[in-house]
Amino acid sequence: MSDVNDFDDEAQEQTGKNPVRARIKELESEVKALREKAAEADKLQKELAFSKAGIPMDAPMAKYFIKGYEGEFTPEAIRKAAEEATLIQAQTSPAPTQEQQAWGRVQKASTAGQASEPVVDWNARISQAKDANEVMQLLSQARQEAENI
Repeated sequence: MSDVNDFDDEAQEQTGKNPVRARIKELESEVKALREKAAEADKLQKELAFSKAGIPMDAPMAKYFIKGYEGEFTPEAIRKAAEEATLIQAQTSPAPTQEQQAWGRVQKASTAGQASEPVVDWNARISQAKDANEVMQLLSQARQEAENI
C-alpha cells in the first residue's frame, strides 16, 4: 500500500536535484497566469470603451461589430464607426433648457427697445372707464403687459 507522503518525497528529491528547473516551472506558471489576467484586462477595457461609446452590448449586430472593429479604442472613434455602420443613431445634444430660456430673455430684451405699439396711457384709460368692471379689465391688461416686458 502506498502512502501520500511517498509522493512528496519524490517531488522534494526532484527539486533538490535541480532547483533551477523548479524555479523555471514556477516562473512559467506565473507568466501564464499574468498573461491570462492581461488578456482579461484587455477584454474588459475593450468592453468599457464600447460601452462608453453607447454601443448596446446585448444587440446581435453589436456582437459582430465588436468582433470586427479594428480602429482606435476611444469612445469617439468607436461611436463614429458605429454611426457609419448604422448600429447607433447620430447623437444630437439639445441645448439645455436654462440656456434656451436665457436666449429667450436676451431676445425679449433686444426687441423691447423696438416697440411697434404706442405706449398706452393707463391713467387716462382708467379715468375714462364707465364702470368698475371696465376698470378691472384695464388693470388686468396693464398687469399682463407689465409681465411681458
